Amino acid sequence: MTFGGFVVLTLVIGDRSYSTWSLRPWLALEQSGIPFQERRLTFADPAFKSRVGSLSPSGRIPVLIDGDLTIWDSLAIVEYLAERHPDKQLWPADVAARAVARSMCAEMHSGFSVLRSHLTMNFTAQFPAGTGRNVRVDEEIARILAMWSDARARFGSGGPFLFGAFSIADAFFAPVAQRFAGYDVALPAAAQAYVDLLLGLPAMKRWAAAARAEHVFYPPDEPYRTDVSQFPPRLG
Repeated sequence: MTFGGFVVLTLVIGDRSYSTWSLRPWLALEQSGIPFQERRLTFADPAFKSRVGSLSPSGRIPVLIDGDLTIWDSLAIVEYLAERHPDKQLWPADVAARAVARSMCAEMHSGFSVLRSHLTMNFTAQFPAGTGRNVRVDEEIARILAMWSDARARFGSGGPFLFGAFSIADAFFAPVAQRFAGYDVALPAAAQAYVDLLLGLPAMKRWAAAARAEHVFYPPDEPYRTDVSQFPPRLG
């Protein structure tokens, strides 16, 4: 899409309540103020696979479209944004901090499969404490908290985020913050403050409100309820 002679980025996302992968680049774009338009494809659409397949060679979302160029992986998307908009400082400026931030994002991108399976992201329900928890989930939660603590202790003195100023790392852990809140996970004070910070961002509040407004219920991503009314919505 062009606007005023300039090509405007298009981010193709999934249902906001469930799509952690969509939230990450969307939040990076929103927080950095990079102009873009969004296009949503719902997982509940029987034609979802064919629709996303026409846009992405991987057949998955999110997808970033920049003119004739298509980028089809969340980590690749944010790396592209950082390169295309160096003035936005989406990665920390310090070499060591940037290396750690990239390591954390890569670990989040490829790991934590147990937490993903048992504490699925959801913006439309507040689950009772303990839902989905087991020893392996708790191990992965502990690993995430250790990364947060280490990053903030070593590189976060210049601001409230993991590396001081907002970065891609914060965007990548935003879905985790929603999981912790939605499943009432008890956290140390510093970690809880960070979760509250992320969920309190105006962009995150807009995403959450839009997720609730979609009124989408997708059973494969709802292991703890059989219908949309089984648990009350999270209004925070």
